[in-house]
Amino acid sequence: MPEVNVEINGRKYRMACEEGQQRHLIGLAERFDSHVEQLKGAVGEIGDNRLTVMAGIAVMDELSEAERKIKALESEVLVLTRAGQEVAAEIEALEQSFAAKLLDAAKSIESVADILDDTAPVPQG
Repeated sequence: MPEVNVEINGRKYRMACEEGQQRHLIGLAERFDSHVEQLKGAVGEIGDNRLTVMAGIAVMDELSEAERKIKALESEVLVLTRAGQEVAAEIEALEQSFAAKLLDAAKSIESVADILDDTAPVPQG
């Protein structure tokens, strides 16, 4: 299992990860370290453990907000999908109605053509 070195709050940590996940783990550690650094800038030196816990809670707050937004977007997608299905059903019904009217018009034209054929004088040549 590959190992990577990450740095959080000025301290280095060796961590194992799955093959191919090294860059991802390093990126996550860098993002978390930036949260720690932002908090350190906002609240000052308050101790490593407390700072790490606060950064973890801040990250969980962001995750919670992202999950809430995802849930809202999933609801919107569901509403839009249903609306799209309703529109598709309406279009299909209109197409069927149009096809039926077109068929009726064709039958009427055919009837008129048959009558004209029956009543028209045959040219003598």
